[in-house]
Order: sequence, then C-alpha cells, then structure tokens
Amino acid sequence: MSTEVSLSTGDAYGARPGTDSTEGELVIRVLSALLREDVVGLRTRSTLVHRADGAWLQRPDEQGGFLLLPVVEDGFQCEFAARLPLLVGESEKTAPVLHETCDEILGALRVLADPVDQDGFDGLAEECRQTLATMRLQASVRSDVAKRLTDRLGADPADWTGMTAGLAFDTLAAHLDHPVYPTARGRSGLTDDQLRAYAPEFHPRFELRWLAVPREAVTGTLPDGWPTPALLGLGEVDLTHVALPVHPLTLGAPLEGALRATGLADRAVLADRAHREVVPTLSMRTVALSADPLLHVKLPLVTATLGLRNQRTIKPGTLVDGAAGQRLIERVVAREPRFRDTILHADETVYTHAGHELLAALFRRYPAGLQDSVVVPMAALLAEAPGGRLVVDHLADRFYGGDPLALLDAWLALLFDWQTTLFCYGIALESHQQNTSLVLDRRADGRTRLRLLLKDNDGPRVNTARLRERLGEGLSERLGEQWGDDGPGARDFDDARTFGESDQPVVDLFTTITVHLCAGAYAFGLARHGRAPLPVLLRLVRDRLAEAVERLGTGAGEPGAVLRAQVLDSPRLPVKAMVTAGTLLTKERSGATDINKHYTTGPNYLLNTGDSV
Repeated sequence: MSTEVSLSTGDAYGARPGTDSTEGELVIRVLSALLREDVVGLRTRSTLVHRADGAWLQRPDEQGGFLLLPVVEDGFQCEFAARLPLLVGESEKTAPVLHETCDEILGALRVLADPVDQDGFDGLAEECRQTLATMRLQASVRSDVAKRLTDRLGADPADWTGMTAGLAFDTLAAHLDHPVYPTARGRSGLTDDQLRAYAPEFHPRFELRWLAVPREAVTGTLPDGWPTPALLGLGEVDLTHVALPVHPLTLGAPLEGALRATGLADRAVLADRAHREVVPTLSMRTVALSADPLLHVKLPLVTATLGLRNQRTIKPGTLVDGAAGQRLIERVVAREPRFRDTILHADETVYTHAGHELLAALFRRYPAGLQDSVVVPMAALLAEAPGGRLVVDHLADRFYGGDPLALLDAWLALLFDWQTTLFCYGIALESHQQNTSLVLDRRADGRTRLRLLLKDNDGPRVNTARLRERLGEGLSERLGEQWGDDGPGARDFDDARTFGESDQPVVDLFTTITVHLCAGAYAFGLARHGRAPLPVLLRLVRDRLAEAVERLGTGAGEPGAVLRAQVLDSPRLPVKAMVTAGTLLTKERSGATDINKHYTTGPNYLLNTGDSV
C-alpha cells in the first residue's frame, strides 16, 4: 500500500437511490475479493486518502484520472474491504462516473488489464450475473424452505439429529455466502428450474438415472446391494454390464460426449427408468440416498462453482487420491489413540469409473451410530436458522449453556490439536468448512461430547521429509511398506503435487484452510453478529492454536517452531487467490498449478488480539 494521504475536503459519493440491496451485497463482496487479490493493482498501486465520508483507495487509471474505491478497515485476509457497492472514476476533464453494478465495475477494471486477460473479466461478469439471479431466487423461496424443514424436523435445529436431518443443515448453509469466494452461490450454466429441482438450497428430492456399462470398461467396485441392470429394466445386458448412477443434469450432450470419447457410445445403455430417491448435499454433486442416509454418492456435474475453471466433474485420479488420503489419515489415528473417539471419517474407498470425468462415482459411507447426534457441517454454523437466529446459537443453547464462545472454544481446541498433530507428520488436509462437521451429543453422565467428522481426503499436501522422520528411518521410496500392506505412500496417489520435500505447501494449506476458514472466519463472523468483541474472539483463536503448537515442541526445526514462526508470529499469512486462479486468469497467466492452492498474502489478524480472554 502506498503512503497515506489525507484530504481535508472531498465529495462523498453514495449509491444511487433505489439500488438493489441484493446486488449491492454482491458488489461489495466482489470488490473486496478483487482488492484482496490485488486485481489490476487495486491494493498495491493505490493510495489511501480520506474524504468527508471516510477512507478511499485511489488508483491511477490509464487516462490521467483515478479510480476511487470506498473502503473500511477489515483485517480478515486483507487490510481493507469495500465499504460501499461503488467504484468511482474521477478525471479533471469529465464529470465523475459512478460504477455500481458488477457489470459496470468489471468493465471499468477490464480496460486496465492486459489484453490477454480481458476475457477473464467478461467471465467473472457472467459469473456475477448468474450468482445474482440465484441469490434472488433463493430469497424468493427461503421462507417456504424453512417451513418445510421445520414441519418435518421441528422448530429447533439443535434437535435435528442423525444424517437425514443433517441434510437440512446443508440446505441452510447453501443460503450463506462463502467466507472468501464472492460468487459461491452461483453455478454456471444452470437455469432457475434446474436449480429448484437439484440444488441443496431448495431441499429437493429426485431420482437418479442409470447407465449400463460393459464390465471390462469399469474400474473400481460398487457397494453391496447396488442395483443391477436387470432391476433397471435392462435384463438383456445383466450379465455383461454394471449399472453406473448418473446425475439427471449430466444427461444429453454431456453424457453422449463422454461415451463417444471413451468408445462406449454403441456399448453403453441408458436405462429409461429412474431409480433411488436422493437429496442433494451442500456440494450439489454429492447426493444422499433417502433410503440409506449413511450412503452419499458423489456424481460428476457439468457446472462450475468457486470459479469458472473449477468444474464439478470427477477426475478418476481424485478417487484414487481420496482413498489413499483416507488410509494415510487412518494410520495417523492408529498411532495417536486420543483421536480414535474424537475424529470420525467417512469411508471413501468404494468408487468406480469408466475412464472419463463424467463417468465416475464415489460411494461415501458414513460411520454408524450417529442417529442421536447433531451432525452440522461447519459451513452451516453462521447460517440463519428458521426463526432468524444463527445455527450456532441454537447449538450453544442446547450443548453449551447458551454460550456460543464456549462452543467455539471447544471446537477450536479439538480442531487445532488434530490439525497440528497432522502437521507433525507433514500432512495438511483440504478439510474446509464443507468437509468438516461438528458431531454433538451427550454422554451418559449428561456432559456434552464434541467430535469432528471429516470427508474428502483428496488434495492433501505432504512433506515427505517430515513424514519419513515421524514414521522412522528405513521407509522405502513407496513411503508405505513399513506400515503394512495397506500403508499409503507417494505411489498410491495419482496427483504428483501431493508430496514434496518442504513444509511450505503444508503450511500454506494449514493456514488457508484450518486457520482462515475453520477458525478465523468464525471469529470475524461472530464479532460481526455481535456475539463478542473481535479482539476477544481472536485471542481465543490464538490461545488455542498456541497451546496446540506448544505441544509439538518449539526447538529449531521442530513442527511447533515452524507453525509459530510462519503462522502465529508472521506479519503476513498466505491467502487464497481464488478469483484470480479460478476465473480471471488462465493457469498459464496466473502460474497456478492448482486453482484451489494459488495464494497471495494478507495481514496476520492473530497479532491483533487485544487483551486475553
């Protein structure tokens, strides 16, 4: 940020009368993300100025004028956030131009970008239009969806127990914005009718479609009791084919293209009959079977979320990696017995594919015994529950004496203990808010029991040097043979980016996922909702993380020393640059080897914790 300049006078701009509040909310999120990611130098090429109404960032344009962005101090991954849904063009030659919609703002920024990158701004503008339409559609049905949930499950979400009821929390979470990505509610290419029929925010039910594929073309296994071609009305191929589930949105041209690409167009048979009712989870492409709530099926979709390049298909290699990641984590738990009763994992070792990202399925089996537990994805904690209160408030009332800070304290203690222990082994997971659930119930003595339930173990980062050190010398190149036949190692993962010889990729993932999304986002969120002052909440996050770090040992080179230096005490922290890598720039232009692990930096809010709690 350039040197601060203070202006004694200056015109204050505000939004035009009648501005759509829904679009205004979206514009503020988009501007804040563009500022955080320093798109066209909004952060690093701007000067901070003060006018009568507050702070502005002033960036020179290409015609001798300025672009002005009204900002407010923030601190969560960026020093500032947008204060108003507004970008102003100022010039001595013309009257000020107010850009107030996403289209207008991205059009103004587009001309500042390199010509080879300008298509990305057009893509983001379309993404914003889709998201705005979805937000308006969600608002129109919100009360009806809430009524349906409470009619079936009751008025208090803290009483929604079991995996079936847990799907209602996914519905609530789908109405909430992502902590980082500004257009997360948008899904490219889908109509309003398709969203109503298949998206989690509407809590629909529908039946799967089925494709019979020759057995020899299929890799993997199917769950016990899975439908046969004969059951689906395809008795003529019952002995030669197996039935793959297909999401209804994948039918038509996408599926036909996949079959042609794999040479299966004349050999695979699409069943006319739909079968097995399902309910979408928060990820939309993953659905839960109504008749078997512990079984979720992840199916490829031809849409994108969290960036137009973030396609919701399923690359076969990710299925391999998810199973290998699960085995890796299970081996850690086996060596760390204190987590055997507190860290739960969905089983992701059963999957199948026919060699194409649209011909694949993961069969995720959740552990038994959750029927009396409240299972809440972390993504739903700050969502509005029926009646208007936050989900976290309902849970705090039932399990923590009405104190949401006590609930936060409990999950931070377990979360950081678990994730820092993984760091000792050189492991960090993509266990973000959607992939981590709180499991709450009461013990026989009446005390609250809190556990974590994790899923989606593909995409970790592993420091092989630290993993080798932790598991002992003599490990083979495979990094698994000392663990036994089921010990996973580098050769068991399809993604070569998983393993490296340094802490940095592991620290980056630990910080951006565990610290930012599963801890910091709740400190800022609870403060925004008035549950406690921000310094108090940040002190709680820092104290619990510091306690976990101290347990690792803080001598030179030890895991605790690395986390203390690079997370607790570092002036800046890695921050996901999701808009840049996901939509604005090609991988060649951004340099991103993984669009979900492409970073910029932001201020370390853990250094601004005020007095201890």
